[in-house]
Amino acid sequence: MDEDGANAARVDGDTESGADDAGTTDTDSPGATDEAAMPGVPDPDPQENDVPDDVQKYARFKKMDGAQYDRVNDFLRDRTYITAREWAIARLCSDFRTETGVEMTKIGENLPDLVPFMTDTYTPQAVNQARASFEEKVRMAGATFLYGAMCDFFTAEELDDVMYEATEVAKFLLEVEGVDLSVEDELEAEERISSVMREVREASAELRAEDVTEADE
Repeated sequence: MDEDGANAARVDGDTESGADDAGTTDTDSPGATDEAAMPGVPDPDPQENDVPDDVQKYARFKKMDGAQYDRVNDFLRDRTYITAREWAIARLCSDFRTETGVEMTKIGENLPDLVPFMTDTYTPQAVNQARASFEEKVRMAGATFLYGAMCDFFTAEELDDVMYEATEVAKFLLEVEGVDLSVEDELEAEERISSVMREVREASAELRAEDVTEADE
């Protein structure tokens, strides 16, 4: 089934939880607590022949065989806004997308077979919630970054450092997923990003200059 469940509220738990968490507190917020319920488990111990062929062949996270969820989550928490479950499910939603939508039931039921550090199956609603949480965090992080770039808080050199660090983390995550990045691809991506940021800096400088001119008139 594709696109199972309605759009759910954002859930940012930093424990591995596949529960239907709509209405819970944001566990990324100061003072929040982890109150994740146990996930729905349609088949806790599926037989080998119950696993779809494309799931058996899926190899995105094979480099992380034996990894523990908490360690993956701590690594991401130190470097990004996303949790381990949001990272894994966002990637799965990209890979298990059909013409009619995302195969959320397949992702949820086969999650432990798809991602080594995920040990519970998820309901379709929980998959949808993690995907929505990932999307919202990306949008908020993007707005935060662009504001920082445009408000003249950073010098051009400091902004280049921020971009370099962000690019290195992103490349590492892609490599862990099994994406082979050639040197040419890396250089091209870095140049595209640098070009966009130069345009952002120039546009923001022009806007600030216009504001000063209007204030003086």
